[in-house]
Amino acid sequence: MTVTYNNLFSQIYDFENLYNAYLKARRGKRDRREVLKFELNLEENLIQLQNELIWGMYKTGEYRVFKVFEPKERDVAALPFQDRVAQHAILLVIEPIWERRFIYDSYACRINKGTHEGADRAQAMMRKVLRNHGQLYAFKADISKFFYSIDHEIIESSGGGVGLPIGNLTSQLFANVYMHELDEYVKHRLKEKYYIRYMDDFCIFHHDKDHLRHLRIDIERFLFEKLKLKTNAKTQIFPVSIKNGRALDFLGYQMWPTHRRVRKSSVSRIHRKIRFMQKQYSKGRIPAKRIQASMQSWLAHASHAQSFGLRKSILEKAVFCRKVDSNTTSYVVLPKAEDSNRC
Repeated sequence: MTVTYNNLFSQIYDFENLYNAYLKARRGKRDRREVLKFELNLEENLIQLQNELIWGMYKTGEYRVFKVFEPKERDVAALPFQDRVAQHAILLVIEPIWERRFIYDSYACRINKGTHEGADRAQAMMRKVLRNHGQLYAFKADISKFFYSIDHEIIESSGGGVGLPIGNLTSQLFANVYMHELDEYVKHRLKEKYYIRYMDDFCIFHHDKDHLRHLRIDIERFLFEKLKLKTNAKTQIFPVSIKNGRALDFLGYQMWPTHRRVRKSSVSRIHRKIRFMQKQYSKGRIPAKRIQASMQSWLAHASHAQSFGLRKSILEKAVFCRKVDSNTTSYVVLPKAEDSNRC
């Protein structure tokens, strides 16, 4: 049964909704110049945005495009602060509607989901297949150039008819909406029980390798014909086993049914980042709080795997010091490795 929602646009430009969107947009960014400037005349700026939306005069500002290199090189497009407020206002209204429709096992950019919850769920699925059948195979798929390939008519701010700008808040929701077609097809048409997706990466677990081979043909046909998407060269079907197979590389971890470890590429990245931050801190180019936040973030991620020895080793090498004067050296205080793993 189709459900119709009315008056969504008026809910988006409602002043209280715009104010709540502003609060979300500024979170963790209150000391940035553009946020402070917007906040200086907050009420006027929100009313101006509201009027532009009501009268159909609103246009997004210019994208600031920059490259990120971790975990891989990508172009990211960032909008001015006012546009991020507008996007939060949209999400506050339409995200709850879609949230009720999404399948349970979609874990990207959703409340109470995320990489750690997704990793827990993937391992639970693997354990169940292995326990019931004594054999475990994984169909692990990645979509090729996902954000650049989405065929759409929902947003035109980035120009062209294909692709969503990486960095837009709305892009994350639109991507989940787009891939929801695949979720529905796999769960309700193909009746696959052990399917899990995180944005453009998804896995299906089964005890029969031939079943997954036929499934791959079916799914790749659906992706191309329905969504104009293709899987990339990393897409594979393989046994998951400590002795005769391999680990599942998913959500930043190498996973087996019984345990998981931090991905090797993640370990290499943190080593490179520590060396970079050590040089920057010694020259006074980076504050201690930024180093502490970066290290805490990585340690929290690593703590969801069997990694106590690894965390202890990395913290021993992560010494950040700077000469303040001839008699004084400043050190960054870092958290300790917890003597337990969360997974």
